[in-house]
Amino acid sequence: MLKLRIYIIVFILSFVGLNLHAQKASVRAIIEPSDILIGEQAVIDVEAIAPKGTNISFHLFTDTIVKGLEVLRMEKIDTTMTEVVTLRQRYVVTSFDSTLYHIPPIAVYSGRDTLYTNDLGLKVTSPDLTEATVEYLLKLAKQETDSIDFEQLGINDIKPIQPQPFVFLDFILDYLLIPFLVLVVLALIGLLIYFIRRKKEKGYFFTPEVILPPHVIALNDLNALKDSKMWLRGKEKEFYTKLTDILREYIGKRYGISAPEMITEDILTAIRRLSDVQSSTESLRQILQLADLVKFAKYMPLIDENDLSLMNAFLFVNQTKVEETVQPTDPNKEEGKPASAEDVNESKVNS
Repeated sequence: MLKLRIYIIVFILSFVGLNLHAQKASVRAIIEPSDILIGEQAVIDVEAIAPKGTNISFHLFTDTIVKGLEVLRMEKIDTTMTEVVTLRQRYVVTSFDSTLYHIPPIAVYSGRDTLYTNDLGLKVTSPDLTEATVEYLLKLAKQETDSIDFEQLGINDIKPIQPQPFVFLDFILDYLLIPFLVLVVLALIGLLIYFIRRKKEKGYFFTPEVILPPHVIALNDLNALKDSKMWLRGKEKEFYTKLTDILREYIGKRYGISAPEMITEDILTAIRRLSDVQSSTESLRQILQLADLVKFAKYMPLIDENDLSLMNAFLFVNQTKVEETVQPTDPNKEEGKPASAEDVNESKVNS
């Protein structure tokens, strides 16, 4: 029993130790490439992996990492989020001395702790020299000559500027782009002037939308309903629903009341108060009361009742419609006159 307890305690401590180790940040560094010529650039990539929420900051180099190895810039930190946070800081370095540099561990700060990467090596080599150049450099080192001969050193003079090859796209961008833009601007200005003048002459740019009066809309819908012959195909309920919807919509627009939301008695009371034609109220009563029976009491109307309802609907609209007078117009402006609502042919009752 004692050994079992010891094993359990050791297992728990090992698990806690692994968990603590997993929560600790780790850092490493690589350099690419590790061998450059004088003046070329290399990138030191420092990577830090830490649990989420850990505050990680990288060491800031102002000029050099080690003597002779210059830091040109620090790239923007790259962050990757998974189960942990991975941050990468890149340092772009260069050197103008041919030697092998030992780069000591780079500090990375994790909260109050300071972590260090592995050390690195960077080899900087000079360009290959000819035998004649090497011999001349030895003479200069031994001070066997006082003057410097650039030809013997193998250093060439600056080459003259070379002419660029002809590229048609560059020719268009350099010489034709500005004239083209000027032509486009002039064309837009011309169109703007044209539309302004047209507006002054006709009063509008486009033909305005023709707004039909309520009775024209209602008569058109009633004609469409009559042509459908819905009641002859056993769809009496759909027929009366559509018929009452057309009349309610017409009454709402004609008298300015919320007829689509009112019950039959309220509609009849309002029409009796607003309309001077008694027969129109009776026609509407026959339609609405029969429609209520069909829709709510499953009443099966006769064919004559359906025809009477449709005829009374046409009669109610024609008796209560408002005739609009057409204002006289100038014949010289007939072309620019918008379409009048009265130009729409009103449907007549065919029964």
